[in-house]
Amino acid sequence: MSRVHQVVLICSTVLGAWLGMQAIHEAGHVLGACLTEGRVARVVLNPLTISRTDLVDNPHPLVVVWSGPLFGLAAPLLLWSVAAALRVPWAFLLRFFAGFCLLANGVYIGIGALDRVGDCGEMLRHGSEPWQLWLFGAVTAPVGLWLWHRQGRQFGLGSANGQVSRGAAYGSLVACMALLVLGFAIGGE
Repeated sequence: MSRVHQVVLICSTVLGAWLGMQAIHEAGHVLGACLTEGRVARVVLNPLTISRTDLVDNPHPLVVVWSGPLFGLAAPLLLWSVAAALRVPWAFLLRFFAGFCLLANGVYIGIGALDRVGDCGEMLRHGSEPWQLWLFGAVTAPVGLWLWHRQGRQFGLGSANGQVSRGAAYGSLVACMALLVLGFAIGGE
């Protein structure tokens, strides 16, 4: 039965991290728009597509486009730091999430600069230099991997032999389901 809890924990954590990363990244774009008097037309978080934020007016596109990945790093790091400082038993889930966000945003921006895909195209069109995007990826992606280092035991891997916290497993599942509902509710295609 412990393997079932392990599978629930790993699957819900990975899917939840993907959905949460997209939500926080898009929240950064929305925050950037609000701070620069931009107007958001809609946010797409549908789990069956890639997230995005569409703006009606965007007087400061470079600020708005960089706000997504920057907030997408800062918010998860802050959440994990607070949970770790408070010694919350499931802080390892937020550490995994923070690592996931750093890795995903770093790879997206660093490699995306080559193809000018998504946000990267906007960054380059509005004045960012390719080396800035590469540097962003070169710094953030390894930090994300570092955050994942030695986390396997918490997920029942290695010497843990499938043993995980049932509370963490089902808490992660509930959070993942909530993110799925949020994704379907906000901006479908």
